[in-house]
Amino acid sequence: MLIDSNIIIYASQPEHARLREFIAAKVPAVSAVSYVEVLGYHELTATEESLFREFFTVSTVLPIDQDVLDKAVTLRQQRRMTLGDALVAATALVHRLPLVTHNVDDFAWIDDLTLVDPLDPTWPSS
Repeated sequence: MLIDSNIIIYASQPEHARLREFIAAKVPAVSAVSYVEVLGYHELTATEESLFREFFTVSTVLPIDQDVLDKAVTLRQQRRMTLGDALVAATALVHRLPLVTHNVDDFAWIDDLTLVDPLDPTWPSS
């Protein structure tokens, strides 16, 4: 599974223990984009940075290689989307991983992309 930036951030919040358990039960992968988005947040506290760095050391950070770039171009040619979302979706598609995100509407139009929203109240039955 490829974990989107928003899920990483939600998981750091005390009220999301179930989400942390879900992630801990897997071997999480993240896009290099999420690494930059999360650690590059300009208002990150030292405690949060330490927590996130620890998370990234136990995760597989997948690079933005030529295959991901090519897939992101194709996605952006099909529909308007942010560069970050295109790169994250492309990473999931290239590596054949489901994308775990709370922003499912941003990606729902991508036919070959499996989406998981562990914050949806109906999940896992949704």
